[in-house]
Amino acid sequence: MPRTIQQRVSFRASPEALYGLYMSSRKHSAATGGPAVLSRKVGGRFTAWGGQLRGKTIALVPGRMIVQTWRGSNWKKRDADSILILTFEKTAGGARVCLVHANVPDAHAAGITRGWHTYYWTPWRAYLRRSR
Repeated sequence: MPRTIQQRVSFRASPEALYGLYMSSRKHSAATGGPAVLSRKVGGRFTAWGGQLRGKTIALVPGRMIVQTWRGSNWKKRDADSILILTFEKTAGGARVCLVHANVPDAHAAGITRGWHTYYWTPWRAYLRRSR
């Protein structure tokens, strides 16, 4: 049965900076260390980690929200795309990313849950420290 992953992670950066970090191919690649190509348009496609992840952007609210279809290259053909929703909120010390990642295949849920921290949130913190 597909799973839903929910995470809330705070950063010392503005919501707009975090949104840009995800949506810029150059910054996304630099921050995570994995090649990423992202269209900044609704309906545009993206790949991350050299094609290990791919999908399509289905909604954008600049600086505030990203909604994408999302799937791993190792998923079974019968696995439906998952839906990733990232929202960016201003906080007293910077901003918070609220992640809802729905319809994640059960076989991949634990790895993806850990992966958001390992491959995104921890490297983002290091990138933001270097960028100051």
